[in-house]
Order: sequence, then structure tokens, then C-alpha cells
Amino acid sequence: MNRPLIVALDFPSRTEVKDFLSRLEGESLYVKVGMELFYREGSHIITFLKEQGHQIFLDLKLHDIPNTVKSAMRNLASLEVDLVNVHAAGGSKMMMAALEGLDMGTPSGKKRPHCIAVTQLTSTSSEILHKELLISESLNQVVVHYAKLAKESRLDGVVCSTWEAEMINEACGADFITVTPGIRLQEDAVDDQVRIATPEEARRRGSWGIVVGRSITKAVNPMETYNLMKQQWEG
Repeated sequence: MNRPLIVALDFPSRTEVKDFLSRLEGESLYVKVGMELFYREGSHIITFLKEQGHQIFLDLKLHDIPNTVKSAMRNLASLEVDLVNVHAAGGSKMMMAALEGLDMGTPSGKKRPHCIAVTQLTSTSSEILHKELLISESLNQVVVHYAKLAKESRLDGVVCSTWEAEMINEACGADFITVTPGIRLQEDAVDDQVRIATPEEARRRGSWGIVVGRSITKAVNPMETYNLMKQQWEG
């Protein structure tokens, strides 16, 4: 796949999604469907987006016992999305079970979705890691360790911040996918993210794909902002 700019459809319902997409002038996108939208609209939103010709990252961050994740992934595979994810903190058995479920559920003759693991959320700071999660290692050490664990579990890549992408590329190889959310324009508000970056910074640091939400979805002119961020991302 080409290195994508993934637009996060963080909207409460299909109505708002349709309104937003109408402002993108028929552009074929790579979009992210997260919990808020999927839990409201279910598989119908996936069908709608596929009919519009968009590629889909279904961002549900599964984290449960291996058998439950396996069964869930078997069902999600039937939706024929392009990318799904789990939490690396679930461990290697859970991650391998996710792949097994995807293989079982992928229709004959179709390619299974890429599966990546969340290392640490971009809203996680070192203070949260140490004081709340009681993890004593540095944030960078934890992220790289989780990435290595995901690779050993045969996953296709990880979700990480831009600032860890280069280290993960060195530890896991350039073919290992690094999807980096928390992407903003220089002048944008930080909001609830901590480890953020611009598209240009993400490109320089070796991100495979970037996820952009509010910078585009809340823009006065989403098409103009999308093109600007795509230009920065592609260099």
C-alpha cells in the first residue's frame, strides 16, 4: 500500500459523516472509523463508506482474552476493511489469536486486513505511565518493547506517536507498519493529545501512515486543509 493520510471520521453518526464527505468534493480517501461512530451505526457505516470507494481503518482497539479477540476478529474480517487493531498490552497470545480470527473470517480469495497493535495512546504521558499505570521504564522503552512483541506475534505493525516511529523502524525494520495519530498543523490546538507532530515531522521521522482528525474535520474548508496536509505529508 501507499503511505496513507488517514482521515479520522470522529463523528457521532452517519448524518455528520455524509455532510463532511460532501465537502471533500468526491475525493477517494483512507478513513478511520472509531468506537463512537461504529458503536452507533454498526456495520452499515462500513458498507456505506466502501460503496463510496474509501479505504477503511476500523479502529476498535480490541483488548480481551485471546478467544474473545479471535472470535471478534473473525466477525470483523467479514466486513473487508483494510486495517484493524488491538492493544499490544493484551500480550502475544491475544495478538496471535487476532490474526487467527482474521484469517478464519476473511472471505475466500480476499486479502485479510492488516492488523496493527496500539503501543501507548498519544494521550499517554510519562507521568501517566509511571504514576497511574505503574510502569517504571521510559515511555520510549515501553513503546519499542511493545512493537517488538507485536512483530514477534506476526502482526503487520503498530500504532505509535511520530516521535517513536524512527526507533521502531530501527528495531523492527522498515517494512513494519507505523501508523501515527496526533497529527496537527503547527498552528492547531493540542486538545487532548500529548505526543503530537506535524505531517512534515511525521514524514521525516519515518511514519508509514498518519491519522488526522480535527485539523481537517473541524476546518472551515476541509478540502483545502486536506490538500495542505497531504502536500506536507508527501513532501
